[in-house]
Amino acid sequence: MRYWWVNQNQTFRQEIEGGYLWSPKRNKKGHRNPFYEFMREVAPGDIVLSFSDTRIAALGIVSGYCRESPKPEEFGLAGTNWSQIGWRVGVRWQRLFNAVRPKDHITRLRPHLGSKYAPLTPEGNGLQSVYLTEISRGLAWALFDLIGAEARQVADVGREVSRIERDSPAPERDIEEWERRVEADIKSDAAIPQTERAALVQARRGQGLFRDKVRSIERACRITRVELPEHLIASHIQPWRDSSNDQRLDGENGLLLTPTVDHLFDKGFISFENAGHLIVSPVADPVSLKRMGIDRDARVSVGAFSEGQRQYLEFHRENALRMARGISKRGPDPADAIPRSAPAPASAR
Repeated sequence: MRYWWVNQNQTFRQEIEGGYLWSPKRNKKGHRNPFYEFMREVAPGDIVLSFSDTRIAALGIVSGYCRESPKPEEFGLAGTNWSQIGWRVGVRWQRLFNAVRPKDHITRLRPHLGSKYAPLTPEGNGLQSVYLTEISRGLAWALFDLIGAEARQVADVGREVSRIERDSPAPERDIEEWERRVEADIKSDAAIPQTERAALVQARRGQGLFRDKVRSIERACRITRVELPEHLIASHIQPWRDSSNDQRLDGENGLLLTPTVDHLFDKGFISFENAGHLIVSPVADPVSLKRMGIDRDARVSVGAFSEGQRQYLEFHRENALRMARGISKRGPDPADAIPRSAPAPASAR
């Protein structure tokens, strides 16, 4: 279980009532933002503390992994400079009766803030530049102790979610709807020849002309080495929904993968470096990975990729992989101790 702090001054009501977190992928200048990148590492059972109007106003239990999602319509004019496609995480929110004001307790909280990506200044003021950031267990449990029984109940439920729950098909519905709309636009576009329209629709499912082109480049699954075509899926490296029509039919935008590997790759639990080394997301369940034939601690090389494949893999790492990119991780906080008056998390008992 990890602990996160989110600043929701602009979108508190929409996100709390809707049961989610949403951020753009990049800032308004198009640059990577660490506080948006952290969305990619949130996992089921993690706890989120919502900071709004100077107080911890709600606590949430993460119910799913990060995924691509259109900007929520209910945001209205909030975030007019934000991109239309961003990251979304499902959260079960609980508003707090005892909405603690951290600044009133900053002497107690300051030792747990950490020096990098902290959500508060040393004086206890909120930082507008922060959206989502990981906080230490010590800071989380100091705040839980101040909030009281409401917080301890949420933490108990969070441990149960972390133990038994993972992604369900429901969170993918908005992506399915997004792809169906793109597919409908293709089918109705008279400027595209009929045969090409059919090929583009088949390509969404890894069939037809796209599959033939991928098979001309790839011979086997990069992970399992299975070669029989009936056991292989032609998987887009840069997702079909994010590609142009040319890219949707480009054989270099594809890999042949067995179904379990295709699932891991499509959902962003694995990716590949240009040199061919396997990347495993930090939120991927190690037990499940092992049962699927992947050892997250092993150094695995799957062979060289073509120049075209490397370009598409760059997109996959930047937009699909469930791993914060370009962020120097904060080391352990020497002051990261759980307050004696708060019940310790199960892992610390």
